[in-house]
Amino acid sequence: MTTDPRPLVGQVALVAGGTRGGGRGIALALGAAGATVYVTGRSSAAGRSDLDRPETIEETARRVTEAGGHGIAARVDHSRPAEVEALVARIAAEQDGRLDVLVNSVWGGDPLTDWAHPLWEQDLDTGFRLLRQAVDTHVITSRYALPLMVARRSGLVVEVTDGNTARYRGSFFYDLAKSSVIRLAVAQAAELRPYGVAAVALTPGFLRSEAMLDHFGVTEDTWREGIAQDPDFAHSESPAYLGRAVAALAADPDVLAKSGRALATWGLYEEYGFTDADGSRPDFAAHWAAHLVAEHGPLGDPL
Repeated sequence: MTTDPRPLVGQVALVAGGTRGGGRGIALALGAAGATVYVTGRSSAAGRSDLDRPETIEETARRVTEAGGHGIAARVDHSRPAEVEALVARIAAEQDGRLDVLVNSVWGGDPLTDWAHPLWEQDLDTGFRLLRQAVDTHVITSRYALPLMVARRSGLVVEVTDGNTARYRGSFFYDLAKSSVIRLAVAQAAELRPYGVAAVALTPGFLRSEAMLDHFGVTEDTWREGIAQDPDFAHSESPAYLGRAVAALAADPDVLAKSGRALATWGLYEEYGFTDADGSRPDFAAHWAAHLVAEHGPLGDPL
C-alpha cells in the first residue's frame, strides 16, 4: 500500500463514461491522486444524452481539477469508432503519447434493461442496443487506446462491471453485457501481458449512483433515509469507494500480478487500506453471505 497521497502525479488517465456514477467516482479519485484525467461521455453542457440526466462531463472534469488533478472534458460517443479514434489522437498529441490508465465505464443501459421478461419475450432490437452500448463501446475504446500503452510497455485497463462471479444477474441481456465485460478484461490481459500492461474487471457493491439516490428520493448527504425503503441500502457504497479502488490499483507497482482477474471493492479495501468517503468500509459480499444467501443463493465463485 502506497503512503504517497498523490501517487499518480504525472500520469494520464482516460475515464470513458465518466459523466456520473461509478465513472465519476473513479475520475475524481484519480484526480485526487494527482492524475490528468480525460473525462468522456455524451452528456455535456452542449446537450444531454438520451438518458436526459443533468450531470455533465464538464462538471466531472471541474471536480477532478478541484480534487487536485487536471480534468479535461471531451464529448465522445464511444459507439462511434471515428470519435474514439479522434479522442485518442488528441490525447497522444497533448500528452506526448502517454496514457497510463484506461477505464472502460460506459454503460447507459438502464432504460434498455428488461427485468420483467425472459429472453423469448424480450424485444431483440432493444437487447442488441444494450449490448452495443455496454460492450461494443468498451471494445471500440480499447481498440484505439491500447496502442498508447503498448508503445510505452506499461499501463492499466479497468473494465467496470456488475458482479465478479458467474451468478445470473436477473435479466438475459443485462447478464450477458456484464459477464462479457469481465471476459473483455480476461482477453485483454492475455494479449497485453507481454507488453507489461495489466487489465482487470472491477465491480462495486450496492452503488449509490445519482440515479439510485433519485430512486430512493435522497441525496448523498441524506442517503441513510433510504434504508427504510430497502434495508440492504444500509450496506451500499458511494462512487468514491469504487474510485479509490481504481486509484489504488493504478498506484500499485505490482498490479500486473492481478491482471486477468475479476476484482471487487470488497476484496480490495483490506489490501490497500482505502475507505469510503465517510470513513466506512462497506463489504457487500459479507452482507450477502450473512443476510441474502438464503433467499437469493450464493454469489458463486469469482470468474
